[in-house]
Order: sequence, then structure tokens, then C-alpha cells
Amino acid sequence: MEKHSYNVNISWTQDRKGMMCSPELNQKEGDNYNCIEVATPPEFEKGIPNIWTPEHLFTAAVSSCLMTTFLAIAEYSKFEFVSFKCGSKGILEKVEGKFVISEVLLFPEVVITDESKRERAERILEKSEKACLISNSITSKVTMEPKIIVQN
Repeated sequence: MEKHSYNVNISWTQDRKGMMCSPELNQKEGDNYNCIEVATPPEFEKGIPNIWTPEHLFTAAVSSCLMTTFLAIAEYSKFEFVSFKCGSKGILEKVEGKFVISEVLLFPEVVITDESKRERAERILEKSEKACLISNSITSKVTMEPKIIVQN
């Protein structure tokens, strides 16, 4: 696979917040349809509640990468499932005087219709976690606690 690049532009708007956009996601020049407002989290001085933060986006990157990798591996493996969802939690702490996301906890939940496919679902989730390019690109510990549900 050749190299790919992903462009993101950030513009400060006011206080401790700004607008994050990607020219690759815009429909036409100047379109802000796919932009996201981002801010300092409320746990920090002058942080703003109820707005996406870098910490949320970091955690979301790991979680969404697990999902997209799972979807690709499941499709390639012809594995049928009813649904996939994943809760996630990024743990922020100070380590050696620096703030870091030290761990990302993933709580994927896959619904299947046949108990005999449980082990296969678990294997595909494990493969997905190992193949996730975001997890492989960060130094944070990534812990996955999968849940497989059989729907009758």
C-alpha cells in the first residue's frame, strides 16, 4: 500500500475553542458541513463543557479504528453479525510531569445469532485490535473487554 495523508485544519474561534475541518471531507470549497467544534476540556483551567476535546477525539480515534478494522476483517472473513458497538474510555493522567492518555479501554459488543459463532467473533475482535493502525501508532496501553451477545 502506498502512503496516504489526511489533512486537518484548526482555526481558533474564541476563548479556549476552535473549529476543526478537513478539506477532504468538505463538499465544496468553503463548506463547513463536516467541521467539528473543539475545546479545552472542563477539567482544565478555562475549559469548556459539552464540546469535543482532543482527549475525546484521541479516544474516539482508537475506538472508531477498532470498529472499521472489525468491519473489514468480518467482511473479508464472510462473518455475519447483527450489530457492533463499542464504548471506550481514555484515561488521562500525569506521568513523569506530563499529561498523557495512559490507557484506552475498549468495550466492543458484537451481537450474533448463533452461539457456535462466539469463538469466531472473539477471534475477529482480537485480530481487529491487533491490526488497528491507530492502536499500533500510539504509546497508550489499549485494553479491550469484548462482549459477545447471542440474539435468538
